[in-house]
Amino acid sequence: MHLSLTRRRPRARGRAAAAAVLGAALTAGLLPGPAAHARAPQDPAPTVRGPLPGAAPGDPSSPDIARTHPWMATDVDLEARGYVEEEFIVSGAADAYSATGERLAADVPYTTRVIVRRPARPSGFGGTVVAEWQNVSAGYDLDALWSTDQITGAGQAWAGISAQRVGVEHLREWSPARYGDLDVTGGGRFTRDELSYDIYAQVASTLRRRGPGAPLGGLRARALIGAGASQSAGRMTVYHDAVLPQTAKVFDGYAFAVGSAPARRGTEPVFHILSETDVRSPERMPDTPVYRRWEVAGSAHSGWHGQAYRSSILARDLGEAPSYDCERPPFSRVPLHHVIAAAYAHLGRWIEDGTAPPSAPPLEFAPDGTLARDERGMAEGGVRLSQVEAPTALNTGQNTGETFCVLFGTHVPFGGAELAARYGTDARYTAAVLRSDARNLLAGHILPADAWANALAALDVDIPRS
Repeated sequence: MHLSLTRRRPRARGRAAAAAVLGAALTAGLLPGPAAHARAPQDPAPTVRGPLPGAAPGDPSSPDIARTHPWMATDVDLEARGYVEEEFIVSGAADAYSATGERLAADVPYTTRVIVRRPARPSGFGGTVVAEWQNVSAGYDLDALWSTDQITGAGQAWAGISAQRVGVEHLREWSPARYGDLDVTGGGRFTRDELSYDIYAQVASTLRRRGPGAPLGGLRARALIGAGASQSAGRMTVYHDAVLPQTAKVFDGYAFAVGSAPARRGTEPVFHILSETDVRSPERMPDTPVYRRWEVAGSAHSGWHGQAYRSSILARDLGEAPSYDCERPPFSRVPLHHVIAAAYAHLGRWIEDGTAPPSAPPLEFAPDGTLARDERGMAEGGVRLSQVEAPTALNTGQNTGETFCVLFGTHVPFGGAELAARYGTDARYTAAVLRSDARNLLAGHILPADAWANALAALDVDIPRS
């Protein structure tokens, strides 16, 4: 016996139980800033051109010069969700900064792009905009924090900003017709991303504009969140700690995912979300009135959700999706994106009415300095989603092997005998999932839509009888 991967009609009793439990649940800066610097003069407002033609792959209506689609254009039917995807070219003059905040040059010309996925109508917009610093660790722009169901379900807008040389050079090579004029190096003067901090902030500032030709059209951003994952979180940490004190405020709050976070205590709220992979020490910065840190047991730095979404897109745009040879079966299926979605919702409230999010228990460490684990290998402590509390597989944030394997975590499904011993019947398994998700809903660690999706998925699992 094994888990059934085929969909069948959900059990009526299971649906009723899920609705009852979920319904009950639903009703239910430490370091000083850098030494004083002269504040940078106000940069000229950047210009925006777009939306560019060729928004759909292979759009035959586009002029020949732009008969390409945006790099990593989503293959999701956004129109069915009331969303549009548009791409814009942004040009301006940025200041260059070192990693310690020294201003190296002023008003250096740049041209880059921003890709936006947003509600088509104001009535579908909740007011929150996630401005992601595109990750370039793979050698190209990667919208690591786009999560279709969560962002569209919450009525949020997402914008992916190309701020770094590696990503922009790849864009130029991938489509000279579409991206040949892009440059974030000042004509080769600044090849170590010294301009990236100011470029990112300037492009994000255009997301507050409204009207024809504005990246958000007629939408009004009430909560503009600066977001970055992994290496992008590291770049944003430098921006927040060393550059922002010298420049004008752009963001209302920040989301730092699976990477570093600021040490400087600012005035805007900061949410720090880490996978199990990223927690390597029991030493942590404590929560403060403007800082929250959540650590998610069993999740990976780069898990199944993002890999599954990007696979077909990278196969389309690169010819084939990357493959990896890891020591253990890769890609934890603990949905870190559920927790990130909850963090965005908390950030929106934190920004708009000052309601601070709850704190969360940290992952636990053993006396030898490694993460504490139970007899099956599951991490102890932290935010514990139903995939960890009511598991059907061993999910961890650890792996080894080639290239990026260390970031993928593991996923090892349990055999029939172990499932039978743990649960005995389908009903007991479903009840365990519902109890876990109810706790996480009440704690604020997940959103109702994701809890409901978990409940429906649980109804499709076959548990062998003990």
